[in-house]
Amino acid sequence: MRYQRWFTPWVLVIPALTWLLVFNLWPSVNTVILSFTNAKPLGGGTFVGLRNFETLLQDEQLRWALLNSVIYMVVCLPFLTVLPLLLAVLVEKKLPGITFFRTAFYTPVVASAVVVALIWQWILDDRGLVNGLAEKLGVISGPLPFLSDQWLLLFSAISLTIWKGLGYYMIIYLAALGNVGRDLHEAAAVDGAGPLRRFVHITVPGVRGTMILISILISVSALRVFSELFILTGGKGGPGGRDNSVVMLIQQYSQGFEGNLGYASALSIVLFFVTVVPMLILARLNRRGAEA
Repeated sequence: MRYQRWFTPWVLVIPALTWLLVFNLWPSVNTVILSFTNAKPLGGGTFVGLRNFETLLQDEQLRWALLNSVIYMVVCLPFLTVLPLLLAVLVEKKLPGITFFRTAFYTPVVASAVVVALIWQWILDDRGLVNGLAEKLGVISGPLPFLSDQWLLLFSAISLTIWKGLGYYMIIYLAALGNVGRDLHEAAAVDGAGPLRRFVHITVPGVRGTMILISILISVSALRVFSELFILTGGKGGPGGRDNSVVMLIQQYSQGFEGNLGYASALSIVLFFVTVVPMLILARLNRRGAEA
C-alpha cells in the first residue's frame, strides 16, 4: 500500500513531465546546439564555432530588426498600459448599454490576427479607405504610402497592435479593479477628492501589480511581433527589408531546403536575451515597489 502511494504521484506527473521535456526543454537545448553549426532543414551541418554569432554583429538586417523591435516596445508599452486601464474604469460602471461597449472593445481580440491585419492592409492601401476618404475631403493631394514607406509602415503596424490589444488588457484590468475596495473611493469622495484624484491615488496604486504584469506581457509581445508586420509587408519586410522584426528574420533564414538553421538558431538566442532584459527590469521595479 505504501509503494502504491509513493508511485501514484509519479504516474500523474510523468505525462506532463514528458511533454515538457520533449516539446519545451529539448527544443531549447537543440537550438543552442544548432547555433554553433551550419545545419540545414534537411539535416547535416558541421560545427562552426562562433561563426554565426560573428555574422550577427555584421548583419545590417538584424540591426534594423532590433531597432524596429525596440521602437515597437517603447511605443506600445505606454499606450497599452494606460489606455486599457482608462477603458476598464469607464466600462466598469453599471450603466444601460455598457455591455455593448465591453463587447465592442473586446471584439478585435477574438478576431484572427491574420484577418485583422488583412483588413488593415486594405484600409491603408494607396486606394484604400483612409487615403480615399482623405483625398475626397481634400486633406491630402495624393495617397500616403502607409504600406511602402519604412516608418509609416512600422507605425501602421504599431497602431494595429495597439488597437487589437486594447480589449485584451482591458479585461485583465477589469478583474483587478474588482479587488480595489469601494469603501476607499467612498471615503475619498466624502473627504472631497474628485474623480481624477481618486483615480491617481486609489485606482492606480490598487492595480499596480497588474500594471507591472501587463507591462511585461506587452514588452515580450512587442519584441516578438510577427503577424502584423508580416501581413502588412507582404512577408518581404518592407522597403529594403528594413521593417523586419527579429522573428521575421528567423523565419526567413530558416525556411526552404537551403535555409540556414544554424544562423536562425543564433538569432533565436539573441531574441531570447532581448526579451528577458525588460522582464528582469520590470520584475526588479515590482520588487522595489513592494518593499517600499
